[in-house]
Amino acid sequence: MIGEQYLLLPGPTPVPDRVVRAMSRPLVNHRGPEFKEIITGVTAGIKKVYRTEHHVLIYPASGTGGLEAAVVNFISPGDKVLAISIGVFGDRFAEIADRFGARVEKIDFAWGTSADPQKIRDILQKDQSHQIKAILITQNETSTGVFNDIKSISEARGSHPALLMIDSVSGLAVVDLKMDDWNLDVVISGSQKAFMIPPGLSFMAFNEKALEVHRTCSNSRFYWDLDLGMKYLEKGQNPVTPPISLYYGLAEALTMMFEEGLDQVLARHLNYRNMIRSAMRAMGLELLAEEHCASTALTSVIAPGRSGANQLRKILLEEFNIAMAGGQLSLDDVIFRIGHLGYIRELDLLSVIAALEIVLKKNGYDLEVGAGINEAQRFLYQMHSK
Repeated sequence: MIGEQYLLLPGPTPVPDRVVRAMSRPLVNHRGPEFKEIITGVTAGIKKVYRTEHHVLIYPASGTGGLEAAVVNFISPGDKVLAISIGVFGDRFAEIADRFGARVEKIDFAWGTSADPQKIRDILQKDQSHQIKAILITQNETSTGVFNDIKSISEARGSHPALLMIDSVSGLAVVDLKMDDWNLDVVISGSQKAFMIPPGLSFMAFNEKALEVHRTCSNSRFYWDLDLGMKYLEKGQNPVTPPISLYYGLAEALTMMFEEGLDQVLARHLNYRNMIRSAMRAMGLELLAEEHCASTALTSVIAPGRSGANQLRKILLEEFNIAMAGGQLSLDDVIFRIGHLGYIRELDLLSVIAALEIVLKKNGYDLEVGAGINEAQRFLYQMHSK
């Protein structure tokens, strides 16, 4: 008996029953008072998660839509942009800016490592005439399982006036982020990660400095137009027809997050990361990400022999109904990625570790069955004994 799928992806993530029930409510008029109360409430809630007093707009879109909204509202054609990439999604942010006419200078760091704030500082210090108008960087790179130290990168910017624009689609409420304290100008996130609802909503937060830049931005836009979004938000509406059921789900998900406490949400993700990494090492498996920058959203594991990751994933899906992500581009068939963000529970992770041991053993990997699960149990026992 297979049963319900174990969804261990870096997104979309499992949806709690409470959220599913909330989304099943009858629809309301998206131009009426009921929706005004909902959009006003969730916007205030998202600000708390961002830890900001500044502006937040909700777009009916995936996270990539939010990135495009950021580019067309704050970067003009011809602007020089410094794009920092540590993987697939850093490349994507750079490509969006390029397609909308920016002059992109892309700095690549080796996959499995994080960006070096000192290198960013050196580049900006050489830009004495302030040609660089924006800095694009991903907080949490799901293609490799690495996070960037955004606080240090913000400090590295110093007094340079370039906007600091953060892709935190998979990072917000998983990796620590304090928008106002860290002086971040634009931060984008999405609904299908830590927010525990289906794909379809993206969030864009921006401060007054970014708003001033927007007022002179000459890029083309309609659906993503910030002015239109702010105008309608004042009325308690979205400029276009919103996915009302997702707003219901978002309201319930925010309630769950605040019940747990934002600091506790971050601590839970950190514990999951540490447990999974400890268990994988006990099984003799190699991890892609370096310890100091290993993501709390997912763990990238190198398949034994550095190949055959896709076959392992295929067997896990067929025999245990466990869905894991594979590697992308140069990491295809090299790694498998265990997502542990959003509505993932301790018993989910224990089950996945146990199944992975069985599959590895059946496929000839020299493994002491129980090594990983025992290590995970010890980790959880110590954590619950504190």
